[in-house]
Amino acid sequence: MRWLVGWSSTTAGHAHAGSAGATGPDGETLHPVGSQLLWGDPDPLWAVGDWRPDEVRVVKADAQTRIAVLGTCAATDEQLRVALFAARGGALRHLTAWAGSYTAVVQVGRRVMVAGDLAGARPVFHTPWAGGTAYATAALPLADLIEAHLDIGHLAALLAAPDVPEALHDSTPYLGVHRIPPGHALILRAGAREIAGYEPVASLAVAAPAADATSAVDGVRDALVEAVRARLAAPRHVPGNDIDPGPVPGMGPAERRAGRGMPVAGIGADLSGGPASGTLALLAAGLPGMPGTLLGHGTGAGERLLAVTFNDLAVGGREAELQRAGTIAANPRLHHVVVAAGEEALPYADLDGPLTDEPGPSLITAARHRARLASGSADHFTGYGARQVLDAHPARLADLLMDRKRRHLLRPVAALSKADDSVSMMVPARVYGAARRLARTPYRAGVDGLADRLLRRRFDEPGGAVGASLAALTWARPGPAARWLTGEALAEVSVRLQNATTRPGPGPGQRPGDFRARAALARHAADLRVLEQAAEVRFQRLHAPFLDNQVVRACRALPEALRVRPGARADILRAVLEGAGVADLPDGWGAPSHATNATAARKGLRVAALDLMTLFDTPLLADAGLVEARVVRKALRAAADGEPLPLDGLADLVSLELWLRRLLSRRGTCWTGTPARQRAVPTGSVVPQRGALGTAAH
Repeated sequence: MRWLVGWSSTTAGHAHAGSAGATGPDGETLHPVGSQLLWGDPDPLWAVGDWRPDEVRVVKADAQTRIAVLGTCAATDEQLRVALFAARGGALRHLTAWAGSYTAVVQVGRRVMVAGDLAGARPVFHTPWAGGTAYATAALPLADLIEAHLDIGHLAALLAAPDVPEALHDSTPYLGVHRIPPGHALILRAGAREIAGYEPVASLAVAAPAADATSAVDGVRDALVEAVRARLAAPRHVPGNDIDPGPVPGMGPAERRAGRGMPVAGIGADLSGGPASGTLALLAAGLPGMPGTLLGHGTGAGERLLAVTFNDLAVGGREAELQRAGTIAANPRLHHVVVAAGEEALPYADLDGPLTDEPGPSLITAARHRARLASGSADHFTGYGARQVLDAHPARLADLLMDRKRRHLLRPVAALSKADDSVSMMVPARVYGAARRLARTPYRAGVDGLADRLLRRRFDEPGGAVGASLAALTWARPGPAARWLTGEALAEVSVRLQNATTRPGPGPGQRPGDFRARAALARHAADLRVLEQAAEVRFQRLHAPFLDNQVVRACRALPEALRVRPGARADILRAVLEGAGVADLPDGWGAPSHATNATAARKGLRVAALDLMTLFDTPLLADAGLVEARVVRKALRAAADGEPLPLDGLADLVSLELWLRRLLSRRGTCWTGTPARQRAVPTGSVVPQRGALGTAAH
């Protein structure tokens, strides 16, 4: 895991950074384990973990003004210097406008600004410490720093209402450690903190000006090309060499490092998993070697791209996808590798793994993804996030009604009618009625309605494609795991929601579809961050350009009427490729792959049923008062037998239980210094208790 950490004290002489670290409130001298000091007194900053040399840059305008950029950033050093002058006046948005995925930290005198991203894939956390504020891009190091207890209320909210920002607010699994929202920055002035948004506020409250569909798609294409180019322009990394990455030649079968646990040097991408990953593969295949020369327009110069297709032998049903991938990979710029996996790569098959910064449902599929990524390249492109930034959340139908664009509801409603023939006569009226109710429901009423549903344990929702859309036409809804929580846990989340209505929130003009889409993106980005840590392959970087700030902004400019069309994502990506010079896509390109994923989840649950029963013999979730063990075991048995229970809810329960066990079996700390900090924590010595909340975080 890679992260940065720093702090700002209230007095210039409190912290003593450098080789000796920093002085805590009890006089203990601390510094992060495995850290590289980027700058010192009085507000020190460290980079921690296996950062590549090209991923860490520090540019100074003078002794009091400097910027650190960690990650992949297309800005030149000169552009960073120019940005420092704007930052002196408090401007923040320009720090997030460069192509790539990165975290920027600016120091101007005693003022420190840390910008988070729009999606939430690169979050920023903070906590009061030593009379000032400590901040980091990971929550666990800050929990270690303050010796935090577990926040059981946050864990309950993760299960009961994971997609509702008001339930989670700014909390984390660790008491006292807080998260800044996506699209915001942390500003520290001599230790005093402020959270400020850097996106225009008006975009949340009123409809954006009508955008031309063609120009909007062109904007998405340009943003994606620049996002891919930013990764390809960075010095190529040779696995095992952290001194000077240098250029890496093209790759082929003879260059693979079989059995060494290292990725192939060079560029790779997924061809399986949907049209988004395939789009990135085709764009990346055209760009290396001759920037600006895209596939179909150049001389063929550049390196070959390793295209990976995942073939799930235990599930099957991917023949058409494999055929399409083979057709695309016939291009000489690609080297195609098919990764065949059996039951060992099913969800739930491997419940062992590293401790991640936070829990997430992807913990149960980490081994499955690792099997694919282990055959990938040192820099590997994935299409994660495309569905969240391109597709229309069902609640966007209410936005169309608010904009008086009723005719644009016809095509999505007709598609839903075809998906549910048994009630096709009633679908238009039901969908239109639900969208109209949502458009007329105030935000506060929506949050209060969820709080009431949790107290009354009202979790039944209509099934099928139409039912899922109708259930999503609301400001807030229970999570899929909520039905298995105890009454006490649900009551606690209900209280959190009721308390949230007393805080300043969205105004009466808040658009429900836009709000729900942003929340879904934040949830997905947070889980991708967990997946990166859980399925991490040494020396590999997983790139998700669809979550870059500039790509997210370009996708948000897409007209609502374009988004809600059936198959809109595939159409947009096809237009992106055509604009980049890529044509002749195989028949069926863009077909969704949800069915095979659901089949794999159900089969994995059935194969791992005995292990899961053992896991929930004496679960820590029950010790924390969140579930009853017998209730969860009964649900696991029923799901393994084929009953139509929400599998994603069971995934939430299992992943959170796994995370708690890994946290409690952890030894040591992220900090070195006094003997107390260096002391190992006995395995399993602490159990999170409701009320006392335990001391599992240290």
